[in-house]
Amino acid sequence: MRRDSTVMKPVQLLPENRSPPAACGNLTDDECRSFQQEVLSFYQVHGRHDMCWRHTTDPYQIVVSELMLQQTQVERVSIKFPRFIARFPDFATLAAAPLHEILTIWQGMGYNRRALYLKRCAEIVTHDHHGVLPADVEALVTLPGIGRATASSIAAFAFNMPVVFIETNIRRVYIHHFFPERETITDNEILPLVAQTLYRKNPRVWYWALMDWGAALKKTITNPNRRSAHYTRQAPFAGSDREIRGRIVRQLVTGAGMNEDELLVYLKEDAGRVGEILATLEREGLVVREGTHLYLP
Repeated sequence: MRRDSTVMKPVQLLPENRSPPAACGNLTDDECRSFQQEVLSFYQVHGRHDMCWRHTTDPYQIVVSELMLQQTQVERVSIKFPRFIARFPDFATLAAAPLHEILTIWQGMGYNRRALYLKRCAEIVTHDHHGVLPADVEALVTLPGIGRATASSIAAFAFNMPVVFIETNIRRVYIHHFFPERETITDNEILPLVAQTLYRKNPRVWYWALMDWGAALKKTITNPNRRSAHYTRQAPFAGSDREIRGRIVRQLVTGAGMNEDELLVYLKEDAGRVGEILATLEREGLVVREGTHLYLP
């Protein structure tokens, strides 16, 4: 893997009692520079520099890491990512692999649909783009499982493009810094600030720094994202359809599949509910049915 060669010059961390700039209207150049200095100073001292996907600019590896990091803790991705890359080192290898092999490596990550999205992305890049990931947000956003924020993060981390986007950690930083007394802040209010403060000399490092500061804020203060107009609490995992989906895939990935009646005995869940979940998994392409026999493709 290639290591990022960027060397950041030491910068002075602003005092904690600094007055936040007004969030309405344009920021001054001094306010932008001060904010950039504060974020980059934090990253220089406290940034998560040991993440292996930050030591490469290989677009394939960036795509894998970004889909893995959707709704999964960094610690878990740190374990799975190198194993996944070792088994599926490029788009062509992943495109050619059976889904059950991919899901075998994926186990423990949750949200198994993302593994299917990764395979389908690999197939499209391999067959339609000659194995070369498009360096364009509008093209990236058309790939399966890749929304605008993920497409933008891929553009920033793989190609160092000065794109403007928001994800949960970035949102947390801007609410904390620019809206300390406000409630129900919208992303439409935050995006102009993200655009104006973007450190265009190195967007890749800038977004790493924002995300690391946002992750640290969550551990040290009341989560600023609770004041976002877009904030919703995640439903409990235990007993959810998501948990049952995971149990189904985990059971099928261990062998050549099983009879639906056997699966119901294993799950000990309502047959009607399991039937609906199975139907959804079939529509998504995660499960194949032949009569009453179920298996992974």
